[in-house]
Amino acid sequence: MWKSLQVACLFLLWVCVMIDLRSDTVTRPSVAMRAAMLDAPLGDDVYGDDPSVNRVTQKVAEWVGHEAALLVPSGTQSNLIALLTHCGRGDEYIVGQNYHTYYYESGGAASLGGIVPQPIAVEEAGHLDPAKIVQAIKPHDMHFARSRLLSLENTHLGKVIAPAYFDQVIPLAREHGLAVHLDGARIFNAAVALGIDVARLTRDADTVSICFSKGLGAPIGSMLCGSRDFIEQAKRWRKMVGGGMRQAGVLAAAMEYALDHHVERLAQDHENAKRLENALREIEELKVAPAQTNMVYVELSSLALGLSAASYLKSKGFLLTGGQRIRLVMHLDVASADLDSLVLHLKAFFRAQRR
Repeated sequence: MWKSLQVACLFLLWVCVMIDLRSDTVTRPSVAMRAAMLDAPLGDDVYGDDPSVNRVTQKVAEWVGHEAALLVPSGTQSNLIALLTHCGRGDEYIVGQNYHTYYYESGGAASLGGIVPQPIAVEEAGHLDPAKIVQAIKPHDMHFARSRLLSLENTHLGKVIAPAYFDQVIPLAREHGLAVHLDGARIFNAAVALGIDVARLTRDADTVSICFSKGLGAPIGSMLCGSRDFIEQAKRWRKMVGGGMRQAGVLAAAMEYALDHHVERLAQDHENAKRLENALREIEELKVAPAQTNMVYVELSSLALGLSAASYLKSKGFLLTGGQRIRLVMHLDVASADLDSLVLHLKAFFRAQRR
């Protein structure tokens, strides 16, 4: 009883905050998730004897159609370990110009692994043109980096890549001797949006990275999934980059709770995003992009106007990243009523701008 009251009090301290639409990384573990974390049996994961970690890694691997999985602190580290395991120094990975593994991860693969990125343009729908992938593959010649890996992403900027694309591009990569890594940070969003089993999107890639600290609501943690041999090699890289954790079962318990309770509810975030998209289309000053999953992108006429709008909304209890192009992200801490309030405040802001 006392433990439950402690957890409830901690949760109440968290809920008295602003509505945060900057990202789904701001989600907070629920009371029930925190209770699961407190109850988790623990061991030392570096020695391989944390029962909670062992259980959830096997569970995740089975869900996504792979043999094994590795718990790591972050999606960035999961992607980095994948690239370091797939490629040696002087090897090349082909990647989207705006994909996370190239654009948002501080150049880790190049800096720490001597791995050469070959970025190519991302198509409007979020995928890479197969013809451009083939054009980027280097000849077997001592003058060139050795093309070893194709790094894909799903979802990309909230856009879903359907199975038919992977059915085409993964065999193409294999034909040219490339392994395939999938940055599936929000892969469960893609699966829920498509109404299919997540393994249909992940099983054919050599490796896949999945984040649990975004829409799934865990406080920290990602999984790198692949063959047993690959994961055994990846453990060495995890140790080298400082990602080995000890009594990590407290995190594994949160991740398992998320798998059991927070996957299907992602559909609610998608519904909220579509609802918000439709409401924002009523504001003539906003150019609103179609929402496929939990993200709504809006464009304003200028950077100054975007910053002003963000500042105004902050005064009304909403946090978002201001700019000429603004991303509004739905997650489990955002309710439909919050969005109604957001739209009303935005309409008031633009009415004042017109005067």
